[in-house]
Amino acid sequence: MTTHITPAALAQLFTDARTHTHWQERKVSEATLRELFDLLKMAPTSANCSPARFVFVQSPQAKARLKPSLAEGNVEKTMLAPVTVIVGMDLEFYEQLGKLFPHSPDARSWFAGNDAAIQATAFRNSSLQGAYLIMAARALGLDCGPMSGFDAAKVEAEFFPQGTIKANFLINLGYGEASKLHGRSPRFAFEEACQIL
Repeated sequence: MTTHITPAALAQLFTDARTHTHWQERKVSEATLRELFDLLKMAPTSANCSPARFVFVQSPQAKARLKPSLAEGNVEKTMLAPVTVIVGMDLEFYEQLGKLFPHSPDARSWFAGNDAAIQATAFRNSSLQGAYLIMAARALGLDCGPMSGFDAAKVEAEFFPQGTIKANFLINLGYGEASKLHGRSPRFAFEEACQIL
């Protein structure tokens, strides 16, 4: 394999990386969370629209606000995670395109009043940004546990009451307890999932 990064880096980002559900009692600093965002924000989104909005739920008070929205199987691991990230999507992202995509002055008009384009673009690109967050976290030595088992309406009422930001998914962050991992689940072979045309 030809690569521009080391095998150890590939292992950290991909081949050895796991979804964690058990956590060491180690805090994640604000400086690390800021570094995490400064990395993920550089990755591409369509028209640089950057619709993701991130809430880093860390304090016991904030965790208590999140808890009622969680599916039963996600409560314990989320309450014990040092940080839970709410990955939201701003449905008014296009209002920022004058700042984020200045070389196309008409970019706002591509979306304003077009609900289908807004929904699809916000969902697609905030999902990308959530994935970038996972990769940036792994690069910084953090472990991740992404989840979709939660009541989005409850999360939105509690954390995004203004109504323009919707919840996409959650990611637990911290330093995973490797001794609690089970064996890695199977993956598809290239021939099962890919075509070259």
